[in-house]
Amino acid sequence: MSHKPTILLAMRYLILPSLFCLFACSPKMAIESNGYLFVEAESFSRQTADDVRQWIIIDGDAANDGFIDPDESHHATASGRAYLEALPDTRVTHDDVITPGINFSNEAGKMAILEYPITISTPGRYYVWVRAYSSGSEDNGIHVGLNGTWPESGQRLQWCEGKNQWTWDSKQRTEAIHCGEPELIYLDIPTAGKHTITFSLREDGFEFDAFVLTQEYQSPE
Repeated sequence: MSHKPTILLAMRYLILPSLFCLFACSPKMAIESNGYLFVEAESFSRQTADDVRQWIIIDGDAANDGFIDPDESHHATASGRAYLEALPDTRVTHDDVITPGINFSNEAGKMAILEYPITISTPGRYYVWVRAYSSGSEDNGIHVGLNGTWPESGQRLQWCEGKNQWTWDSKQRTEAIHCGEPELIYLDIPTAGKHTITFSLREDGFEFDAFVLTQEYQSPE
């Protein structure tokens, strides 16, 4: 008795759906147009270096059990009613213990790394704007990189204004100005084609809704 029909049937139901998902289930690649690109934070393609802190999707169905998160969800006012938060959040105030490599990383590309595939048609300098929700002094920093590199111009994005609400900003924390200086957060993208934007943790508890790359230094709002 031949087993070919059974084998073919198995291939149909096991292999074909996998091949379909290889394309249909892949994260959507964001495409730049006229020097502008918008990306939802929760649409990342991959997360690495997340053994100590993880980016957790917070939405109406989020179940954060097992993660320390002192504040309430802010998904109702987030873009797409969902966002990411770096959890657990153990350093909420300046009095809480800071532990580099655990709840803080001043070095970019070391903790909780997110990857976003993009396509650029207009190479050049892109300012990076991030929409974040900060409710304290220790949840307001993140790093951004390009193609596995972490240039100085992408380190230490900082929020001091617009507390307790979703706020777009693009400022870099410096020795001179801890609350951040404008026009210093950017990525130089040298060629057209596919690239990978990366973000990494600076402070746990950071709430990340979306980001924009734009060739003009102008807030998305």
